[in-house]
Amino acid sequence: MRRKDKEIKDRSIIEKIIIDAEICRLAMSDGNIPYIVPMNFGYKEDCLYFHCAKEGRKLDIIRKNPIVCFQVDTQNEIVKAQKPCEWSMKYYSVIGYGKADILEDYQAKKEALNVIMSKYTNEDTFDYKESAINSIAIIKVWINELSGKVSGHKNATGS
Repeated sequence: MRRKDKEIKDRSIIEKIIIDAEICRLAMSDGNIPYIVPMNFGYKEDCLYFHCAKEGRKLDIIRKNPIVCFQVDTQNEIVKAQKPCEWSMKYYSVIGYGKADILEDYQAKKEALNVIMSKYTNEDTFDYKESAINSIAIIKVWINELSGKVSGHKNATGS
């Protein structure tokens, strides 16, 4: 990272940013063409979980190239100034890399849905129709690299 003063090194702070984020942008590469999509997600034990339709561009790309990048951010705030070029932005962000798998096993898909649903509802147990689980795909991303960055917020870098 070029700006070492903005780097977040504390893994617990990085994980809190991931947990607090509402949207994760999942980036893939279709040959030499990048593709990125914002998605709802869940996070547990160094893995991200996404649900989607059983067919589509994301899955086609992942089947060809499972290496992905992702990005989340929280606490975004524009900082206005007198001159336009002096404006700034406050934020916490995380960028990571990993390997995506498409889960096929019914129980694994159900557990992944629980992770996603728990994030947005703060509940632990859910009843799903079997047909609902069978009608979706779950993408599991095994995270192998993470970096965090803070701008404009104080005392949170973990440096």
